[in-house]
Amino acid sequence: MVIIIFNDIFFPSLEAAGLLRELANYLDAHIPNIELIASAIGVVSAIIDNVPLVAATMGMYDLSSFPQDHEFWQLVAYCAGTGGSMLVIGSAAGVAFMGMEKVDFFWYLRKVSPG
Repeated sequence: MVIIIFNDIFFPSLEAAGLLRELANYLDAHIPNIELIASAIGVVSAIIDNVPLVAATMGMYDLSSFPQDHEFWQLVAYCAGTGGSMLVIGSAAGVAFMGMEKVDFFWYLRKVSPG
């Protein structure tokens, strides 16, 4: 349900308002390295599901910026896919684990995170 809301309502609204393009311009101005931008997208995918996040990234950068099959898109897919596993809430399997085992996020932070 949440993925549908993000994919069908939230991110298209941000794209139509031009906010995704502004975010891309900000990232390009402050992080001129595409590998670091893709890595940052991967870190964000630990909190936001990777499918709507990659869809939003596709709205941020058009094909004139990075053509189809450019290494940037491959790196975004890789970083978002692996970044989603950084926290239990970033992946569907993690959320399923939390529901099946009745684990809340704060228990996870106390028991699983280092320190």
